[in-house]
Amino acid sequence: MKARRLLLATTLALVVTVGTACGSDKSDDAAVRPDGSVDLSQVTVRAGDQKGTGLQALLTAAGEGETPYKISWSQYQAGPPMLEAINSGAVDIGGVGNAPPIFAAAAKSAIKIVSAYQAGKDGQGIVVPKDSPLRSPEELRGKKIAVTKGSSAHAHLLAVLSKAGIKWDQIEPQYLQPPDALAALTTGRVDAWAIWDPYTAQAEQQANARILVSGNGYVTGDAFYVAGDKALGSKATAAALRDLLARIARAHAWVNTHPEQWAKTYAELTGLPYDVALTVVNRGPYQDHPLDAAAIAAEQGVADAFADAGLIPRKVNIADYTDTRFNDLFPAS
Repeated sequence: MKARRLLLATTLALVVTVGTACGSDKSDDAAVRPDGSVDLSQVTVRAGDQKGTGLQALLTAAGEGETPYKISWSQYQAGPPMLEAINSGAVDIGGVGNAPPIFAAAAKSAIKIVSAYQAGKDGQGIVVPKDSPLRSPEELRGKKIAVTKGSSAHAHLLAVLSKAGIKWDQIEPQYLQPPDALAALTTGRVDAWAIWDPYTAQAEQQANARILVSGNGYVTGDAFYVAGDKALGSKATAAALRDLLARIARAHAWVNTHPEQWAKTYAELTGLPYDVALTVVNRGPYQDHPLDAAAIAAEQGVADAFADAGLIPRKVNIADYTDTRFNDLFPAS
């Protein structure tokens, strides 16, 4: 219970708050001028946020929070419920890891990946108690492992097991949200926990856990922003999303040169301890890049792995769930 309270106390408003202002639900008529230009002051973007991405905190810290349109924020514990909200039209855009878009695509959700970035692989971790006898990925066979279904940690865990020659049905997955997973780990109800930052850093620093295996050598490190088809089909909302994605890229660049300042603001706005926030920031710099053939192929590989393991109901073609109209915002490296 102590561990559960610890995680819950540092989590921002994890009950979903659906924005009441009109966003892409509203007709373009009020925002699109007779000449076809968009009056962004008449647009509200409904943005999903989660503790791991800290988008609202990121924009604020980088001085990109004052936008010509309104932003209505909703908070989520993980990517899958956020994409459910985007699919339903309750949210227009949100940032997630590599697995949530795949599960959404398998469910034939009305979503598109609209941008990609790297943020380091060390924050992806399969953590165990400090005194756990587990010392290698091969020892995970037969173990109870907590993971959030459809999350980036789910993809990481699958990759680790595959490389170790362990089939998915040779472990006992415990599908838990982060607060419940930390409690399960600290009370010994699970042997390991597959998770992402900042929860990885929290587990290390506040629950005395250690990383059995990180994402290095297992995952591409890509994360994505995903938008709803309805939002993308609105000229006014799409114009606001273009501006927002450009702001996010500038904010990422700012973080890379102001890590300590970002960690301080991130901690203040999310309630995370500063040491946890700084650990997360120092895991690796942001690197925005286009949704090019290589990025799409890498995500397709993750999707195929889930399908081959029988963890999604059908194979998906990631290109069908990708919108490259914003690629010009992210010059190729």
